[in-house]
Amino acid sequence: MAKEIERKFLVHRELWQPKGEGIEIAQGYLAADKKRAVRVRLAGDRAYLTIKGPTKGVERLEFEYEVPTEDARAMLALCERPWIEKRRYCEQCGAHTWEIDCFSGENEGLVVAEIELSTADEIFEHPTWLGEEVSDDSRYLNASLMRLPFSRWRN
Repeated sequence: MAKEIERKFLVHRELWQPKGEGIEIAQGYLAADKKRAVRVRLAGDRAYLTIKGPTKGVERLEFEYEVPTEDARAMLALCERPWIEKRRYCEQCGAHTWEIDCFSGENEGLVVAEIELSTADEIFEHPTWLGEEVSDDSRYLNASLMRLPFSRWRN
């Protein structure tokens, strides 16, 4: 059984600059509620079907399978709108790789960094550009951003 242990943070955009070109991602949800999310993702020239269970703290079950890109494009057409659009950058910091997502489309302006850990209490280096932790804020889940995009939030 696959378990994802992930923490999520906002990024101080004035302190972070992308390194490299990143990878363009388009993803949609075939199903998304509090108990499960079934996602299809196009990431560059690769595609994935992912099933995630409910989040408990910073942990949840995750099953991810590579699928043919043509199948993923057909599945995306079945997904709810809006799709999640973002460019992902990966940066090494200490022993960990951070994934920094710069959202576009209806989530334009949102920049989030995620780190996958081996245990929920694992110690990790905090880059200088790391902002507020939002791991416990469900609004920042991609499935939530599909239902209520960042551009529609009221501060």
